[in-house]
Amino acid sequence: MNTAVEVPVKQGAPAPTRAYPDVFGALHQQIDRLFEDFAPMRTFGRGVTEVRVGMNLAETKDGLELTVEVPGLEEKDVEVKISDGLLTVSGEKKFETEEKDKNYRFVERSYGSFSRAIELPEGVTPDQIKATLSKGVLRVTVPTPPKPEPKKIEVKSA
Repeated sequence: MNTAVEVPVKQGAPAPTRAYPDVFGALHQQIDRLFEDFAPMRTFGRGVTEVRVGMNLAETKDGLELTVEVPGLEEKDVEVKISDGLLTVSGEKKFETEEKDKNYRFVERSYGSFSRAIELPEGVTPDQIKATLSKGVLRVTVPTPPKPEPKKIEVKSA
């Protein structure tokens, strides 16, 4: 049998002071960051959101294979760029505006922009990188760069 017990609250009572340092403060901050990392989106001021997309990076016998989950997006919604040794995948998932007459009880689907970047190995030829989108998964393949051939330098007498 569950019974509720009232706990008296004193009005105007001073806040309790800590006799010990806040040893759990750093742990609390790390737990907060952990939950932020698993959140599907982060909201910034004025309704701007950043969507968190799932991404895997695997090394294969032919090179690197990056897969990014982008459900509901088409080729025109996703951009893949290479600049200064970084491969950046970005895009935006827009809210479906044709549903204006609906009164939502809750919204769990995330909308907004996303951007993820990985550092590429030296020697990658950008023209050989391929990106395909199928069934909500973007697959980017980066061929292994050729290994530089050792060059023999002739030694001459001075």
